[in-house]
Formats: sequence, C-alpha cells, structure tokens
Amino acid sequence: MSLNDPIGDLITRIRNAQTARKTSVSAPSSRLKAALLDVCTREGYIHGYKILKNNPQKPNIKVSLKYANNTPAISEIRRVSKPGRRIYAKASNIPRFYNNLGIAVLSTPLGLLSDAEARKQNVGGEVLCQIF
Repeated sequence: MSLNDPIGDLITRIRNAQTARKTSVSAPSSRLKAALLDVCTREGYIHGYKILKNNPQKPNIKVSLKYANNTPAISEIRRVSKPGRRIYAKASNIPRFYNNLGIAVLSTPLGLLSDAEARKQNVGGEVLCQIF
C-alpha cells in the first residue's frame, strides 16, 4: 500500500487509537516515524515504541499510548506541514502552541527536535506537527 503522507497517517492512527481508548497502535515503520516517536517519548506524550520485525520487508512500529486517570496524554495532535504546503520556521520565529503547554515537532539539520530543543540550539526547520 502506497502512502502519500506517512507522517499524517501515523498521526491519524495515534489520534484514532486514543479516541477508541486503545493501549497501543501499530503502523508501518520508517526512520522518520521513529524519530518523531522519540520526540514524543522525551516530551512524555507516549510511553514508548518498539520496532517489530515480523516480516523483514515490512517492519512495523508498535506505539504504547499513555493515559492519566483514563484521559489520553495527547488531547490534540495535528499535522502542520503537509506534502502540498510546507511550513518552515526560522529559529527566531518558531511557533508556540497553547501558551507553551503544547509542543511543535521540527525537522532540523540536527534531526527531529521539539520546539524548545530547537530554540535552545538556535536552529529552525520544517514544522511537522503540533501536540497538546
């Protein structure tokens, strides 16, 4: 199955799984998705993830979702930069979401970083998604 927007697909799978109160969700694997999930784990939005190599040609990622008092840790996850419209931000203009309660995930020359990490390292890049 060919996907035009694999990051958008992963975000939608996470959003749908948390709406259905699932404990985990599976998606096709890639290094970009693993880097995005690393940022989510560092920021405390998910428990973690594991790469399953049941089929060597098509490995999957299993994401362990996080809940607090039966409420999802991620109340909103949204794709910002899309394949048809890329959104870039300079280090000085990185957007802030929900008065710094949410994060933005940026693709920078140093890899995928949260908005706070990008500001600290003074790098800009493509704003992939926002999480609250």
